[in-house]
Amino acid sequence: MRLGLAFNPTIPAAIDLRERARRWCDEMHIEHWDAAAGDSDGVAAGLPGTDALVVLGGDGTMLRAAHAVAVVEADVPILGVNLGKVGFLSKAEAHDLERVLGRIHDGDYAIEDRMVLEARVLRGGRENGERPYVALNDAAIVRAREARVVRLEVTIDGSHLATYIADGVIIATPTGSTGYSFSAGGPILDPTSRNLVVTAVAAYLSAIRSVVVGPRHTVRVQVLAAFDVLVSIDGHEDVLLNVGDVVEVRSRQRPLRFLEPRGAPAFWDLLREKAQLLPS
Repeated sequence: MRLGLAFNPTIPAAIDLRERARRWCDEMHIEHWDAAAGDSDGVAAGLPGTDALVVLGGDGTMLRAAHAVAVVEADVPILGVNLGKVGFLSKAEAHDLERVLGRIHDGDYAIEDRMVLEARVLRGGRENGERPYVALNDAAIVRAREARVVRLEVTIDGSHLATYIADGVIIATPTGSTGYSFSAGGPILDPTSRNLVVTAVAAYLSAIRSVVVGPRHTVRVQVLAAFDVLVSIDGHEDVLLNVGDVVEVRSRQRPLRFLEPRGAPAFWDLLREKAQLLPS
């Protein structure tokens, strides 16, 4: 067996957790490697021949590591180990690390597929060879530094949905439906479903605030008017846009695979727990 360890080097608790994982691997004579989750090249380099990638940190750390796996389309399942806060992407807690690693070693787990989306920026609405951007959570076309609304036209497979005067539009995966999209009024989807959620942010006089789109459809968002606008990929990669640019979003065929050790909390239990921690 070969394990990868992706961690957040800015959090001392994550570094301590990495050391615990290293010691466990050494004691069990299991080959292992580690890299900072934000070092996409380092994570990608370690993935060939790896049986599982264990991510040590919060949801942000998980998103960075998952991005590296998705970009190279590696068939390596991911396990998130949470550090204190309730994280929707984690299936284990730090205090349980060694027991959970033991279950991975024994094959005592299930695999859960999560949909990934792909966003392309079409300058002036035309294909120009720019690389696609990959997101596990969402692609958000939003106003940037200027506190002014933007005007965005949203179409689904060429059919006009709405023209929004708003702070922006979010296209989220089921995994990302608990994040920015939910904060903007979108629904929460089962994370194993295959749909896109299109949600307007603070839309002015709009009757359509959020819709759920099937996985075979393509969502296009064109910038009609804006002073300062960008597309944010999972909140970590921002690309400036101009008037006339189009962001084209569709689901990717290959999903990300999440490890779920036996006894891990169900998503709906995590959702209830998270809701109880939120301020009323």
